[in-house]
Amino acid sequence: MSLVRRAVPEDAEELLRLRQVMIDSVFSTDSSTHWHKESLPTVRHRLEDPEGGFVAFVIDHPERPGALAALVAGTVEYRIGRLGNPHGLVGHVFSVATDPDARRRGYARACMETLLDWFRAQDVRQVDLNASAEAEPLYASLGFVRKPDPSMRLQLGSA
Repeated sequence: MSLVRRAVPEDAEELLRLRQVMIDSVFSTDSSTHWHKESLPTVRHRLEDPEGGFVAFVIDHPERPGALAALVAGTVEYRIGRLGNPHGLVGHVFSVATDPDARRRGYARACMETLLDWFRAQDVRQVDLNASAEAEPLYASLGFVRKPDPSMRLQLGSA
């Protein structure tokens, strides 16, 4: 039996906690959690909608009831099709996080494999993610490759 399960609205606070663990490990600039309260209703709402294009897979913490040990979240977006992806469905992986005291047990890999299976079931042919140097070996072992990134970003509104 798999330890991985799909996250439910009751997991929303723990999803935000583990997202903060990921943010703190990748971006050591601001570990503020003041945004969690504002984000919580949105996360709960997204988790309530099984057809909404957002999914999170989690593993319950084996030593802390009510806590999560690992999280992987992803979305499916539509982009106009192209060669190799005529239907234009693109998966994006984000918030891959494992609680510090639950690392090195294969939890992130198990969650990632479940998310990739979910993408396949959605007929997604391309999956993108941003990888930290520490996580890159995991993603490479799953078949991800580095790509030249011409990305640009415009921040609309206040953070």
